[in-house]
This record gives sequence, C-alpha cells and structure tokens, in this order.
Amino acid sequence: MSRTTQIFCASTLYGAATLAAAIESDCFPAADRRLLLVCNNSAMPETTPAVDEMPGFAPLREHFDAVLSYNDAIRPFHPGAWAPRPDDLPLFERYLRMLWDLGDDHVSLVLESIQVNPALTIAQMFTDAPIDVYADGLMSYGPTRNKIDPLVGTRVRRLLHLDLVPGLTPLLLTEFDVTPQILPTSAFLKVLGRLGDSVAELPPLPENSALLLGQYLSALDILSPQEEEDLHVRMMRGAVARGHRSIVFKPHPTAPARFSRALEAEADKLEVDLTVLDVPVLAETLFEKARPALVVGCFSTALFTASAFYDLPVARVGTAPLLDRLAPFQNSNRIPLTLADALLPELDGKQQRDTLDAETLTGLVTAVGFVMQPQIYPGKRPAAERFLSQHFGPGTQRYFKRRRLTSLGLPGGIPERLSFLPRSSTARRVVRRARALRKAVRR
Repeated sequence: MSRTTQIFCASTLYGAATLAAAIESDCFPAADRRLLLVCNNSAMPETTPAVDEMPGFAPLREHFDAVLSYNDAIRPFHPGAWAPRPDDLPLFERYLRMLWDLGDDHVSLVLESIQVNPALTIAQMFTDAPIDVYADGLMSYGPTRNKIDPLVGTRVRRLLHLDLVPGLTPLLLTEFDVTPQILPTSAFLKVLGRLGDSVAELPPLPENSALLLGQYLSALDILSPQEEEDLHVRMMRGAVARGHRSIVFKPHPTAPARFSRALEAEADKLEVDLTVLDVPVLAETLFEKARPALVVGCFSTALFTASAFYDLPVARVGTAPLLDRLAPFQNSNRIPLTLADALLPELDGKQQRDTLDAETLTGLVTAVGFVMQPQIYPGKRPAAERFLSQHFGPGTQRYFKRRRLTSLGLPGGIPERLSFLPRSSTARRVVRRARALRKAVRR
C-alpha cells in the first residue's frame, strides 16, 4: 500500500507558524509523513536567510518529519519566476518524487498564495494532489489575484485562515466555492509563544515604547525609497507627539540599512531613544515579550494581530495617499490597505471615523473586490451595486476610482449623460492641453 505524504509549503516564518498551529489543531488527517517545503522568495535568496534558518524556527521543526528546500530543487532558477513548460510537468513531477523520496506516495499539498508561483507551479506539477490553501495575512479577505486554471482551482478543498478581522469572511477562492475555515487563535498564540521563547539574541527593549513596523513598500514599487524613509519618519514624529520617548523600529528583513539611518538622524533631532532591531524576528515575538505601548505601521498584517490577538493599541500612517496612487487597481495590496484605512485609527488622530459594523464592512470589501476583479467574480455585481448606491460618498469614495466605476457601469462613476466623455477624443485633447498648461504655470 502506498504511503500518504503531506507537503506543507512556507515562505515566511509567520506562515510556518500558521501551519504548526493548524497541525496542532488537528486540521489535517493523519499521514505517514509530513514534509515542510521551504520557498525563499526574496529578491536575492542567496543573501537572505530562508525560513528554516531564521531565529525561532526550532520549535516549528518538530511538527514535520523533514524540511526540504524548493530553491535547492530548482536551482539556479528563482521560485517566483520559474515555471516549467506544460508539456514538461509530468517530467518534473517524476524528478521531485525521486529527489524527495516520494515514490508512488499519495501526495496532498498545503499551499499559500496559490494564484502565483511558486505555489501555482507546485500545484501544477503534482497534478492529482488534493490541495488545502492557508492564508498568512490580510490578502485572503480580497479577491483571487489572477484567474486560476480550473484543473488547479477545483482541487482546492478549503481555505485555512486566521481570524484577523472578526466577522469578515475571506473572498479568496470563493469562485471555486472553497470553504473558509478559521484557525483557532489560541493555538496560533501558543505556537508564537514557544517561538518567542526560543529567540535568545533579542536585545532588551525599553518599557512603554512605541513599536514602528517597516514593510519595505519601495521593493513593491508602491513607494519610492525616499518616500518610504519619509513614512518611517512620520511614524516616529507621530509617536513622539503622543508622548512616547522610547521608539523601537523593526525594519523589514530585506530593507536597506539606510532606512534605519534616516530614523537615527530624526531621533537625534527629537531627542528620543531609538532601538533598531536587526534580528529577523516576527513582530508577534515583540508583542509577546515586550508588550509595546503602541504599534504603528501602514497596512501591515502585524497591526491586526497586535490589535485582535494581543489587545495592543495600534495606529496607521499614510494609508490615504496610498489608496489614491496604488496601481493598478487590481493590486492585491488594495484590500489590506482598505482594511487598515477603514478599521484602524490614524496616528495623528485628526480623522475620527465611525466604526464599521460587520455588514457594512463586508459590503465594502465585496464591492472593492468586485471592482478589482469583475471577470473572476461576476456574481458579486449586485452586491457591489447595492453597496455603492447606498454608501458611496465622502466616507467611502477614496476606496474606489471614478474611472474604474464608470468603465464597469457602477454607481459612483460618471453620470450616464456624461459617459461619452472618456471615449471622446476632443475631451481627451482638451484635458491633455489643460494638464500641459498647468505644468507650464508651475514651472
């Protein structure tokens, strides 16, 4: 009789911790072997530690019979860029079965971000394997980024996710009627607690400090490096304005050192104590061990774990301009950005908004999700129309682009009697001339 083998794929320590919590919660049936397949998707994996090389991984290893490296298997190609030709998929399945000693095992896959490589390629190579998808962040609440081949999508049995936004159901993979399943928060926190205890080299952090979270948005072409430095400086100034004299900055593991230097210069001007963490640990480890008085970020998932799981005060910075400039509209960061802007308080406290109830929040996310991916979710049009007709206005219009609403014929777009304007060559010519004149005046 063939063995049963479960292959769990992880590219982040947060994701590996999520998998460990799912295993401890008996979310998966018994198997002869459980293998952790590590994918290092950083821009330069040769210089960036993989998941199994990061501080805190030791207690996660015990959940698996072996740890494999996808990067080693496809070297010298990059996991996020490489995919075999369709005709070669059976050949590569045989190769991986031989390399990982799978033989004729019955394989099942547990993947993250299935709509892109490397998860998509792995799913395609193991043609008959049933699939579970797990979400390690806020993007699961948004639509599937790309159309997925039904030969892959119909094999997905469920979506495992953390309850980061209570009352909100993920939109991801609902086009295949995939059932979402919430992972127990208690199990996740238990795993994170053990992970934090195993990190020995964490420096002592000052009490009652404000923790600033870096996301390295310039690497995603969302901000320029200078704009991201300015964003971090705004975080510090806002925290100091709230009375915090001790600041802890946790940069993204792959962010350049100059981000820290800009904050150090600002700390000297403001005469505050700054601690820069150069140890690649999870923000949740700091929530557990240091209990910061305030957590500040842009739209990081860690803001929601801090608030929902650790009951820590949080604040956001810079979401409004990002909503306006994030492109294309289908960018998968739009839903996390929308959730942060809609649910979290602003650092400077200037904009006080009413708390969204679960029904209104669901309507907002559904509408944004449909506008992002109308071809994948045509059935969501009535819900989007209903939300926009009832709620589109000063409080919600920043989450949508009027041009996008117009092209989809949705409420909030250009009125029907003016709908000829985007198609009018004369109107476009007048607009271009007006823009040129405005630029000339500014000079």
